[in-house]
Amino acid sequence: MNSMNVFIRADASYEIGTGHVMRCLTLANHLRNKEINVIFLSRELTGDLCQYIEEKGFNVHCLSGGNPFLEENNWEKDAIETISIIEEYQGPKYIIVDHYALDQNWEAKVRPFVKKIMVIDDLANRVHDCDLLLDQNLYEDMQTRYNGLVSQNCKIFLGPKYALLREEFIEARKTLSERSGKVKRILVFFGGSDPTNESIKVLRSLEHMDLKEITIDVVVGKSNLRKQEIENICNQHENMNYYCQIENMAELMVKADLAIGAGGSTTWERCYLGLPTITIIVAENQYLTTKAVEKAGAILNLGCHSEVSNQDIENALELVLNHPTFLRGMSRKALEIVGQSNHMDRLLYEFIEG
Repeated sequence: MNSMNVFIRADASYEIGTGHVMRCLTLANHLRNKEINVIFLSRELTGDLCQYIEEKGFNVHCLSGGNPFLEENNWEKDAIETISIIEEYQGPKYIIVDHYALDQNWEAKVRPFVKKIMVIDDLANRVHDCDLLLDQNLYEDMQTRYNGLVSQNCKIFLGPKYALLREEFIEARKTLSERSGKVKRILVFFGGSDPTNESIKVLRSLEHMDLKEITIDVVVGKSNLRKQEIENICNQHENMNYYCQIENMAELMVKADLAIGAGGSTTWERCYLGLPTITIIVAENQYLTTKAVEKAGAILNLGCHSEVSNQDIENALELVLNHPTFLRGMSRKALEIVGQSNHMDRLLYEFIEG
């Protein structure tokens, strides 16, 4: 019997960031646990994660030839490359697409070669030709965002209850204690690449406040171009710990009493573990969902990175450090947003079996 194959089309780079690939790796692990063959298709770009995907034990086809999305009819070249790889495999074939540059044109061209197409999106700015769509983010207009962008036959999964959470987070939630609101440990993490350099901005604010009694864990990804500078800053302070491309983020989140980070997909990991967060928006696609999470009372949002000063960060820290009740409330609201259980198995069942 030919094995079932699920292809994942996602890219990472300094500019794109690492979020698309990282959340797809979470799905890939769940699929592998079901003894399904997972194959990544990821373009060779500066700061890509092709090697990292291989290190995780997955077959990855690195699409070469630079970035076709800078050219006219860019999607077509990418689709043809994708199809040529799909045709190398025997057995039932499915594909998951997590890519802002791909839409119904690409999907329609690939469709004859696969049984089903699943799209992961959070922009809701283009039409899709897919069987299932996942948007794990929170929006005020969540239920109507994809009206007219997918067919009536498309199954839509919306909201943080479908957040793509690694097993370490699901396990950590089971033994989570209620947070006191007192801050003894702060976690700083701005995604895999941190292209707007928020980590150093925050570290400078923390240095200026001289919070020696608070332990500060600083996490960066391999794609962070300033990681050496960040490590050097941490090495100058006994209360700062530097981590690069770690596998135990859930452990650090459980230990932390406060996080300072971006408004990307890590939002749902922090919410799932009830971790109060000072958030800085670092990309346009984070704006609406960050505002919705702020309205729900689960974060303290400082706004867009270009408008956030060191003084703003210090003022926010002063506020939360002196108001444990405020942080306890934020933690409870964060837990409510994601809910008790994670529905990833249902999502994958609908994709493969439904």
